Amino acid sequence: MDAHGRATGALPAFAADPDTMLTMYRAMVLVRAFDAKAVNLQRTGRLGTYPSCLGHEATHVGVGAALRAEDVMFPVYREVGTQFWRGVRPVDVLRYWGGDERGTLFSATPEDFPFCIPIGSQMPQAAGAAMAFKVRRERRCALAFVGDGGTSQGAFYEALNYAGVAKLPLVTVIVNNGWAISMPVSLQTAAPTLAHKAVGAGMPGVRVDGNDVIGVRQVLESALARARDGGGPSLIEAVTYRLADHTTSDDAGRYRSSTEVEAARSAEPMLRTRQYLVANAWWDQAREAQLLLECAAIIEAAVTDYLATPLQHTDAMFDYLYERPHAALLRQRLAARRPPGSG
Repeated sequence: MDAHGRATGALPAFAADPDTMLTMYRAMVLVRAFDAKAVNLQRTGRLGTYPSCLGHEATHVGVGAALRAEDVMFPVYREVGTQFWRGVRPVDVLRYWGGDERGTLFSATPEDFPFCIPIGSQMPQAAGAAMAFKVRRERRCALAFVGDGGTSQGAFYEALNYAGVAKLPLVTVIVNNGWAISMPVSLQTAAPTLAHKAVGAGMPGVRVDGNDVIGVRQVLESALARARDGGGPSLIEAVTYRLADHTTSDDAGRYRSSTEVEAARSAEPMLRTRQYLVANAWWDQAREAQLLLECAAIIEAAVTDYLATPLQHTDAMFDYLYERPHAALLRQRLAARRPPGSG
């Protein structure tokens, strides 16, 4: 789809199915509503630093719709749309960003990896999982997300290089939102596109409009099918835009012009998807209003559960670091148990 929701070429079969398209749109609306609520919770002191995914909804949902349940996802820290699609509960995401690691105990997708805060470190892990699938002859794929900034990390190249050599069932999605915090893509690489980085690794590289949920799903389905059939890895660059600050501790106004942001808003994913649905007589204002109410109810229920979650004991910071805690760690655990001001 173009920025106005009009087809730019032959559409895949799923794009003609109203149930499929409406399911994806509803997922996108839920993500946007959740994102706004999470930012508000942080601003009122009820959530920790939070990385907004405003503008990434089509990429998240398009990838989620292309994945199979048996595949394993390696996210960065914004991919809540894909996580929701795969069954992760909004309350779990809130718990995590509220400082509770139990938020990453995903009951629906226990093999999916948790949020990855270090930049690029999920890439070798994803390659390792893909290697295991190949050794076991399992028709499964590893799907790794990475930001444009993450493509400058050594771990990114190491993982791609090995995946290409070993023909691993690994699909990597670069979410190119234009900025690695305050660093524009133009200062991150001399490559014509980030998809060109696939060339050196000996795999296909595809660039897709990350604001087009149809295009993202179509490209991902093809890459995942190729990987399952033994064709090896692929690198997908989804070009989108981060409409919000990098995180709630950032002020993007210091390094981005308002003109640039407003131009990006005119091509954002929600508007074009809604226009596509309306043009096909699948959607209207009354349904939109009802959906917003439904999403608000889901999110408010999650917030209630999150705020009612009992706080963990300080021991939780130490329980899962080592199988057999060493002496220094045990001393730290005892120190953390002491009430503030007790010395």
